[in-house]
Amino acid sequence: MLMTILDGSIVTVAMPAIQSDLGFTPVGLSWVVNAYLIAFGSLLLLAGRLGDLIGRKRMFLAGTGIFTAASLLAGIATSPGVLIAARFLQGVGSAMSSAVGLGILVTLFTVPRERARAIAVFSFTGAAGASLGQVLGGVLTDALAWNWIFFINLPIGLATLLVAIRALPADRGLGLGAGADVLGALLVTGGLMTGIYAVVKIEEYGAGSAHTLGLGALAVALLAGFLVRQAKAENPLMPLRILRSRSVSGANAVQMLMVAALFSFQILVALYLQKVLGYGAAETGLAMLPAAAVIGAVSLTVSAPLIARFGERNILLTGLVLLLGVLGLLTRVPVHASYVTDLLPVMLLAAGFGLALPALTSLAMSGAEEKDAGLASGLFNTTQQIGMALGIAVLSTLAATRTESLTAAGRPAAEALTGGYHLAFAVGAGLLLVALAIAFTVLRRPAARPGARPEPVAPEGAKVPATMAP
Repeated sequence: MLMTILDGSIVTVAMPAIQSDLGFTPVGLSWVVNAYLIAFGSLLLLAGRLGDLIGRKRMFLAGTGIFTAASLLAGIATSPGVLIAARFLQGVGSAMSSAVGLGILVTLFTVPRERARAIAVFSFTGAAGASLGQVLGGVLTDALAWNWIFFINLPIGLATLLVAIRALPADRGLGLGAGADVLGALLVTGGLMTGIYAVVKIEEYGAGSAHTLGLGALAVALLAGFLVRQAKAENPLMPLRILRSRSVSGANAVQMLMVAALFSFQILVALYLQKVLGYGAAETGLAMLPAAAVIGAVSLTVSAPLIARFGERNILLTGLVLLLGVLGLLTRVPVHASYVTDLLPVMLLAAGFGLALPALTSLAMSGAEEKDAGLASGLFNTTQQIGMALGIAVLSTLAATRTESLTAAGRPAAEALTGGYHLAFAVGAGLLLVALAIAFTVLRRPAARPGARPEPVAPEGAKVPATMAP
């Protein structure tokens, strides 16, 4: 999982070297990222359900194998077409392995306290992968060559396969007859792939263009057809009962909004440091290291005890409030900022993600039965990828539009860039406010019916886990 998340960001720093070496056009270069994102995001739901049907261990091993082989192909690529194909295959393998990862975690750790610790470690690896990506990409590219950002996956992938074969218990799955809905699979995969493609191309074509609106309408139609199909199919790919759970549906909605909002922190802060303050790649990585450190420390050491003591919902709300503080401070960051007074407090408040992520993980799978664990895991990871794609498309477009407007008005370049980032941070804060409202209103236990016999309530930490870092 560490490598899956890391691989989504490690290429960003190496892009100039890849373009120079392989002769990518500026438009073609974006597909080094988009090919991975589209394959990964569109196949998570299908892979999660197939893991329930054929066995989650088999799906995990197959996905890890494909990811590792595709990494070798990417590393030896000598043309743009080969690298883009390899990145697409990496996305396929990542979807297969990560979609069932949380389902495996849920079935292995059934004791509430152990499960809470497992979720904390899982969340820590996600935060570590997201944080290490840009730093490691720069180091490997400068010290060796861009190829090594892919070659590094080989020993780790092979070691994972060897350990997983021995360590993971075999599971036979429900059998394809319990949910082999081919038409449903085509509808959901086509809908997600079309929708994510439309979103990642918004910056190129514009949100109101015929290209974006047409593909968006097609994606909505395909996904609507999928839901209709699932309601009528004898063996649905995604039983709609999973969406009736307030915990599952509410947590997925919160995650989508939170990830979209935090794109402005993860990516735009790095751009602000480099383009406005003049930091280099290594300096940027070091400047953002305190955020990674506090997120990892909080998720690994204190999130599980706090969740056991106060419950997932309360810890999630606390984490979201801290993250609101992050984006709130960023809306006021000046052109000539001091790192210690203007940016270090922002990095430290990012600890809220270390609280929100494990709590959201537990809530997102709490309404799923064991037979649907892979599906719930795939659904949660899918909403994360959709949130990431929306954040990239919407917030970066808003920032660029605002910057162009300020530049046209005669503002200096640094001031115009900062104004664009301020707008993105403010919109991100608005998304977090909506997420906070959903968490407060939806993720609460339903009131007992008058005269109803009270049911035993499991400890908050006893519910299932599921998630990845931004």
